[in-house]
Amino acid sequence: QVQLVESGGGLVQAGGSLRLSCATSGRTFGNYAMGWFRQAPGKEREAVAAITYNGGRTYYADSVKGRFTISRDNAKNTVYLQMKTLKPEDTANYYCAATSRATFRSSYSYPNEYDYWGQGTQVTVSS
Repeated sequence: QVQLVESGGGLVQAGGSLRLSCATSGRTFGNYAMGWFRQAPGKEREAVAAITYNGGRTYYADSVKGRFTISRDNAKNTVYLQMKTLKPEDTANYYCAATSRATFRSSYSYPNEYDYWGQGTQVTVSS
């Protein structure tokens, strides 16, 4: 059974930084592409960033480019989301997601690319 467990969320002031982690178990982590999504109250879930199986390619939503960095450590079965220069509009529940493929069939931003989801970690950015 595949499990994804996020951590690292919290309350931070605007301009601050956080690093989210997503620890996975249940299969060979290094074979699969991974992504981060977020969902704010009353809004749809949106893709934030994604990374292919070996970290060779990364993808970012326009709203976070230059501020967020996705990375992975296959030896630790963990994917990270480093978030800098946080803004109040980044406030959301952040979810880690895993595919069953090395790369993306269509687009990293489509939720149906992903087969497994974590429970989420809350990020709150105060102004």
